[in-house]
Amino acid sequence: MRIASRQKTIAFFVVLGICLVALAVALNIGWIILNRREAILLFFGVIFFAAIIAGMILNTSFLVREIKRNEQHDSFINAVTHELKTPIASIRLYLETLQRREVSEAQRRNFYNLMLLDTDRLLGTVEQVLKAGEAGYKRRSRIRTELDFASLVRDCIELARTRHRLPPTSLKFEEMTNGFGANVQGDVEDLRTAVSNLLDNAIKYSGDRVDISVQVSASSDNRVTLSVQDHGMGIAEPELKHIFKRFYRAPSRSRSQVKGTGLGLFIVRAIARAHGGEVSAVSDGVGHGATFTLELPRSAT
Repeated sequence: MRIASRQKTIAFFVVLGICLVALAVALNIGWIILNRREAILLFFGVIFFAAIIAGMILNTSFLVREIKRNEQHDSFINAVTHELKTPIASIRLYLETLQRREVSEAQRRNFYNLMLLDTDRLLGTVEQVLKAGEAGYKRRSRIRTELDFASLVRDCIELARTRHRLPPTSLKFEEMTNGFGANVQGDVEDLRTAVSNLLDNAIKYSGDRVDISVQVSASSDNRVTLSVQDHGMGIAEPELKHIFKRFYRAPSRSRSQVKGTGLGLFIVRAIARAHGGEVSAVSDGVGHGATFTLELPRSAT
């Protein structure tokens, strides 16, 4: 309901702006016809008219942009609230069960494992928010070290398999360095966060059948490339240029009931740019999967 209301508000401001511009044009044309013999007045009138039109357009654009930004912020707050509230409620339920009932040792261990998974989910949400804040502060000092990017990606894949309880065949890895090596200079924790976010994103939007291909390649142009391809719900073409923005969640993906904060891909882009690289995405459309590509400068070693 709130989204529909905001869309109506945006439509109102757009229509209002168009009507005002049309009215101003009509008035100006009429004024020019009536005063076409007054050259000086005509000259200044046209300038004044152009200024009014520009002001109307800027004002309408600003209002529409602010409404969209507020909508994204509200969606982010709702998403974070859900991501925090759900595991807390789950942990509380297990603790109350352990407090009030006698359970077997096997059940007790199962409850402990489930609570640990919920705390991992909580920690992941908090880290996403903190990383997004750090990404916005571009002058943050980073500790750069020489590292084998392919080895880092393997570690992230194993962690993703464990976290999401996936069989080995769900995440396939291939290394194609062509003898160049896949060493990069970078902050280990930041790069691990970027790779993990890409993997988690691919897993979340794969649906019931997780089939993801991960490839690390290196080339003679001193670039190391990570490619993460899934066969999930895909991305509509108009949304591809927006998905790396802060708080943005593609409408076609939001409708899928997949929960998220809208920060993961924004963090990936910020980390990539901080390391002199870039991230991009391609998709054949909704229902045809997507491929995310992370490029980083290769160390000259």
